[in-house]
Amino acid sequence: MSFMQYASRQRGITLIEVLIALLIFSIGLMGVAGLLVMSARSVHTAYLRTQVTFLAQSMADRMSANVIGVWKGYYNGSYPSSGAQSCERGCTPQQLAEHDKALWGSQLATFLPPATKAKISCSAAGVAYAPTLDQIASRPPYGGSCEMTITWTERGLTVDSPDADDQSLQTFAWEFQP
Repeated sequence: MSFMQYASRQRGITLIEVLIALLIFSIGLMGVAGLLVMSARSVHTAYLRTQVTFLAQSMADRMSANVIGVWKGYYNGSYPSSGAQSCERGCTPQQLAEHDKALWGSQLATFLPPATKAKISCSAAGVAYAPTLDQIASRPPYGGSCEMTITWTERGLTVDSPDADDQSLQTFAWEFQP
């Protein structure tokens, strides 16, 4: 068998090998693209959950700075609320609570998806005594408990979902003492 006969039988084999290699490579790239999409969704979910935790702690800190407002129930209600109260020249505990509520409501609207809802409910149930106004003015520790609930929507994380805009409802519930 001469070299010419062997070379004529090998024609086109290299082209088929290249096409198969290209097919395998493109399947690998599609897998990497899927991982990147899933990674981006996971990062966004982690971002939203971090923001919710940060905002919840921020409001709890504000409430602990205005214990009189917490005792009187000024922080109870649904958020976001409207109407900013300016406290540049000092505030009563109720005005400070209104200021905190408006500020927190605007932060919820800024950092979280548009359909975000929050609710705070403080209760002095189970407290051994109710403080008098003089005791409240001296800022006693708050003996009751508060419940904070933040609900928001985020994109679903399922790759095989046919609906690209799959939304899932998430809830952060926290019981704390300011």
